[in-house]
Amino acid sequence: MELIIANKSSGQMWNVANSAQEISWETNRTGSPGTLKFTLIKAGDISFTEGDVVRFSVDGQLQFYGWVFTKVKNRWGVIQITCYDRLRYLKANASYAFYGQKVGDIIRQIAGDLAIECSQLADTGYAIPSLIEQEQSCLDIIQSAVQKTLLNTGKVFVFYDDGNGLALQEAAQMLAPVMIGEKSGLTEYDYKTDIDSQTYNSVKLARPNEATGGADVFEVQDSANIGQWGLLRLYQTVDGDVNQAQIEEQAKVMLRYYNRRLRSLSVEALGVPGLRAGQMLLMQVPGLGDINLDQRVLLERVQHTWKNDSHTMSFDTLSI
Repeated sequence: MELIIANKSSGQMWNVANSAQEISWETNRTGSPGTLKFTLIKAGDISFTEGDVVRFSVDGQLQFYGWVFTKVKNRWGVIQITCYDRLRYLKANASYAFYGQKVGDIIRQIAGDLAIECSQLADTGYAIPSLIEQEQSCLDIIQSAVQKTLLNTGKVFVFYDDGNGLALQEAAQMLAPVMIGEKSGLTEYDYKTDIDSQTYNSVKLARPNEATGGADVFEVQDSANIGQWGLLRLYQTVDGDVNQAQIEEQAKVMLRYYNRRLRSLSVEALGVPGLRAGQMLLMQVPGLGDINLDQRVLLERVQHTWKNDSHTMSFDTLSI
C-alpha cells in the first residue's frame, strides 16, 4: 500500500501507509463524494493541514485521490483524518437552466464554473428537454440530470471521480473483472425483497397545458401486479415542452424500471482492490431465497477496510 500526503505549502510528501492503523474507502453510486478515512500515529516531521492532497494506491492501482477535510487528534497523538474526492466541491449551491443538453454537457458547464477537472464523460445519447434548478447543490443538479436520463432511456449512468477528474460512464460498461460467491470471497450476506421503497405498478405523468390552465395526464399500469400488490402509483409533473410521443415513451420506460419487486443484497467479503460503487459485479449465490443468483449486480455502495494486514469489504446491491 502507498498512502501519500502532500503538503501544498512546503511541497513535502510523506508515505504514511506504515503509520496508518486503519484505512477505509467508501463510494456510493449516488448522492455523496468518495470518502477516505484513516487513523495515523503522528511521527517524525509529518505536517499537513486541511486542503492538502492525499493519494492512496494498492499494488500500484490508484484507489483514491482527494483532499484532507477533517482532522481529529487525541492526547496520545493519534489523528483521525477524513478526505473527500472532487465530488465534495459540488456541494456548492447554484441555480441553472439547461435546455436540450446531455448530462455530459451539464457536467462540463458546472465543472467549468467551479474550476473542477473533468475526465471521460460518456455520451448518453439523450438530450434533456429542460432542467431548471434553483438554489440546489451542484451534485444534486447533476444527479437529477442522470436520473432523468435513466427514466427516459432505461440506461444507468454513473457519475463519479475516477482520480483524474469528474467522470460519467454507463454502468453496463463498468464491469468488475472478478466474481464473488459462496466459494469465492463471500463471508456473509443479508438478502431482502420488498415492494415498499422503489416499486410502482402505475405511472401517471402530468404535463401543464397553458391553453386550458390544467394538465394533460398520461398513465400506464400493470393490471396483474396491481391485483397482486394493490395500486402503487408514481405521479410526476413533466416539462410542458415534452410532446405526446415523448411523454408516453417516458411513462413506459418508467413503468419498466419501477414495476418490479426490489431485491437487494448486503454483502461482506474479502477485499478486491479498486472495486467501487457503480460497477457491475458477477455474483454466484445458489439458494439465495426465491432465486439462485448467478448474474451481474449493480453496486450501490462499497466500503473497503485495510487493517492489520487484511483487506475486507462490504457492499450493497440493488435490483438483482
